[in-house]
Amino acid sequence: MRIQHTRVSVRVPATSANLGPGFDTLGLALDLCDDLSVEATTGAVEITVTGEGAASVPTGEDHLVVRALRRGLDHAGAPQTGLRLRAANRIPHGRGLGSSAAATLAGLLLARGMISDPEALDDQAVLQLATEFEGHPDNAAPALRGGVVLSWMQGATARAVPLHVGGDVLHPVVLLPTTTLSTDQARGLLPEEIPHADAVFNASRSGLLVHALAGAPELLLEATEDRLHQEQRAPGMPESVELMRVLRREGHPAVVSGAGPSVLVMSGRRAELAPLVRRFVGDPTAWRIAEVALRTTPAAPVVG
Repeated sequence: MRIQHTRVSVRVPATSANLGPGFDTLGLALDLCDDLSVEATTGAVEITVTGEGAASVPTGEDHLVVRALRRGLDHAGAPQTGLRLRAANRIPHGRGLGSSAAATLAGLLLARGMISDPEALDDQAVLQLATEFEGHPDNAAPALRGGVVLSWMQGATARAVPLHVGGDVLHPVVLLPTTTLSTDQARGLLPEEIPHADAVFNASRSGLLVHALAGAPELLLEATEDRLHQEQRAPGMPESVELMRVLRREGHPAVVSGAGPSVLVMSGRRAELAPLVRRFVGDPTAWRIAEVALRTTPAAPVVG
């Protein structure tokens, strides 16, 4: 395997995982994207970052995109090289919108674009490698394939299938707080065991959510009910969980986005949500409301 293309770029989307009941299995891609480009060089690693995380992300070999890119080259049996990486980041960090999965995916897809045989890093290989970085495929799968995706582990192998979404079912609105929460901290709040009745409840709601997404938007509120993780994480993000409760009482299918603390309204409009958020929060600068379309196109590297 050789490096065939020395300049490659890629656009990778934000994602929202869980979608209420589908803990670690369901996720969707949002049309809020990071743009990255890499140039193979004979020198050391050079990294330029603008936008989200510009002042805090690593600027050397420990940068997540670089680590994923190098892992991709190793997997394909391609030689390592110097790298000049440029990243224009729009996905907020530490908000439950899959920023680390997007960075991992970006590195792997940039590696795919560089090598002489891209099939050595086909979608399954990329999903598997991204899952090894992330620990689970629920963000990486929709970031890679676009749309709404169901993912699972078959032993040690990551699997994923796209779900059909009816044409007028989803109108995602993301409510972004100024606060952040690490995934590790959010996972640390989860109990090791759950009641059997709660497992049955979430299994039924996950099945119902697949049906609702296919063309029954009137069922989204019931279909996004959850008993496994959102209330359990309330101590780490009390305002987010309470805002979710308020929105749901008003009939909006709101869920915690991924590990939080952002809140995703599966189908809503900024104009109708803004007054509720303002009344609940008080401080208009504490939360940002963004209508973000579902991103349906797969992520892929562009050579040149």
